[in-house]
Amino acid sequence: MAEEQTEHVESVDDQPQFDPAMVQMAMQKFQSEQNLIGGALVGLAGAFVGAVIWAVITVVTEYQIGFMAIGIGFLVGIAMRSVGKGIDNVFGVVGAILALFGCALGNLLSVCYLVSVAEKMEYFEVLSRLNPEIIVELMTATFSLMDLLFYGIAVYEGYRLSFRQISEEDLARAIKGSGAAVGPT
Repeated sequence: MAEEQTEHVESVDDQPQFDPAMVQMAMQKFQSEQNLIGGALVGLAGAFVGAVIWAVITVVTEYQIGFMAIGIGFLVGIAMRSVGKGIDNVFGVVGAILALFGCALGNLLSVCYLVSVAEKMEYFEVLSRLNPEIIVELMTATFSLMDLLFYGIAVYEGYRLSFRQISEEDLARAIKGSGAAVGPT
């Protein structure tokens, strides 16, 4: 067991050590690559796509599946990360808000389908009659504590997944690109 620990410590020592000033320069490079507007637009598209998928699955199964919210959070977060390349906190906040929006929209589109069936109306006729008062009424009438749980997980996933993942290799490349040496500090 002691040998295993020694080997592990030796492998940690073999990893490159970075000068804090060089890390700061690399982080500034990563910040310069951020694209909040692009990330938010793609995240919004992800929220819409997720909401439509949620509604379609509800129509096909005739059952509203709350855990679809988690998929929306995942979709929004990955979309934000891939285009936004964000490392600042605002990317997570925007991802969380968009995930919540996508969940609410998916729920609303699903409820509109259920209303169209119950009232024997065309789906798009129900959608055309929506106004803020009706939306609040529909969402309030159909909201449950389980929705709160799934929305919460979706918001968390939208936040957590919206950030760029920086590996040691990315950091080393950014430092090397700045002309600084990578080695023991």
